[in-house]
Amino acid sequence: MESIAMPAINLAAIMPEIILSVVAMVLLLVNVFVPSKDKGYLGYLSIIGLAITAVSVVGAWGPSVSAFNGAIVQDNFATFFKVIFLVSAALSILISDKYMAQEECNQGELYPLILFATVGMMLMASGTDMMVIFLGLELLSVCLYVLAGFNRGNVKSNEAGLKYFLLGAFSTGFLLYGMALTYGATGSTKIAVISSFVMQTPGVAANPIFIVGMLLIAVGFSFKIAAAPFHMWTPDVYEGAPTPMTAFMSAGPKAAGFAAFIRVMIFAFPMLRAEWGDLLWILAVLTMTIGNIIALSQDNIKRMLAYSSIAHAGYALVGFTATNAEGAAGILFYMLSYAFMNIGAFAVIILIGKKGEKNGNVSDFAGLGFKKPLLAVIFSVFLFSLAGMPPTAGFVGKFYLFSAAIKSGYIWLAIIGVLNSAASLYYYLRVMVYMYMKDPNEEFEWARATPSIAICLAVAVGATLILGIVPGTILELAQQAVQF
Repeated sequence: MESIAMPAINLAAIMPEIILSVVAMVLLLVNVFVPSKDKGYLGYLSIIGLAITAVSVVGAWGPSVSAFNGAIVQDNFATFFKVIFLVSAALSILISDKYMAQEECNQGELYPLILFATVGMMLMASGTDMMVIFLGLELLSVCLYVLAGFNRGNVKSNEAGLKYFLLGAFSTGFLLYGMALTYGATGSTKIAVISSFVMQTPGVAANPIFIVGMLLIAVGFSFKIAAAPFHMWTPDVYEGAPTPMTAFMSAGPKAAGFAAFIRVMIFAFPMLRAEWGDLLWILAVLTMTIGNIIALSQDNIKRMLAYSSIAHAGYALVGFTATNAEGAAGILFYMLSYAFMNIGAFAVIILIGKKGEKNGNVSDFAGLGFKKPLLAVIFSVFLFSLAGMPPTAGFVGKFYLFSAAIKSGYIWLAIIGVLNSAASLYYYLRVMVYMYMKDPNEEFEWARATPSIAICLAVAVGATLILGIVPGTILELAQQAVQF
């Protein structure tokens, strides 16, 4: 009888995922015995779990390690993205306690859901088999569906959860069908095997099954990163979801989508860069332009930042289109910078908001610069960074992305990106005009930062300025991460 060879199992390659999963399961058990008024303590336990996981992640920096018969890889590319995921999760947890207590929906399940979503993102970054990437994506998506509708007493939150679930399931069908067609054309779901098949089969570009599979995969990932025209779910979900969860969805899952998208397209379809490069060029222009144009007319601050998030996905796609090391490193740096500046902006929105998510319009920030000057300055730093103004991280990130496009010959794409960035100044500066040039409508006496939000704001504004003034170290690490 022929023996079956079992693949070598290397648990060290997935140690961060194991640690975080164990922490999440322990929190679920602890949640049963913690009184409702003390649920906030679970957030601090989550931060400790994320810190322990971060030590394991950073310790993995170095030579690549493949495991589970080539289905998982532990490399610097995945490590850099995992740091982004952990940062996004930690900052989102820090800003959750005040909001959840205010909205009276501080259920302990919130924190395990965030941790499990982070595990899904980490699997997406490490996966070198399409099935692993898909499993990570589904783990992430199911958690996000629940988090979007977490405030069950709010109709908009219920609507957000339902819309995200329906459209997310629809997009997952595209992605899975694309993977199935790719498997049918190549005989494997492993990225390395698909790449080898593409290189050894000259006529693969003429195979309709393979091409349709590649396009459907691109459509599926475009939905996850909110690229136009697959962005329609974003404003409604971002507006309706609890604000801390909106902050989390805008940073971590977007970075995870880019991590999987880059790994699949660059590694699985390297010989077809000309074909999917043109596709990304169109996606980048549409995403930047649609996001910025619609953001100009938004009065609700969360919807404005939702369309802004779409535009920022377009900026990252500029670096992806460049298909060079500078572009890939620029995406890594930009996703890290975006996590700090965007979650920081949402932290300020949480402080200004009232129960029931009142004070959510741009006009409600009138006079904030006079009543809460420090908070207004911090918010201005985040808005300047989102607009790409020096000396902030947003400026360095956009400069690096557009430079990569120019280096690859996409001069017009870079010009369109700069013009879009200039157009975005209007709606960011509009908020600052209300803060500093309009008479206050409120005293903002309730806008008091809890210790956890104060820590989040300090970390976010410090990182936004440091990455803008002295970005060298992080840029070098990003460049090392893309040396595949």
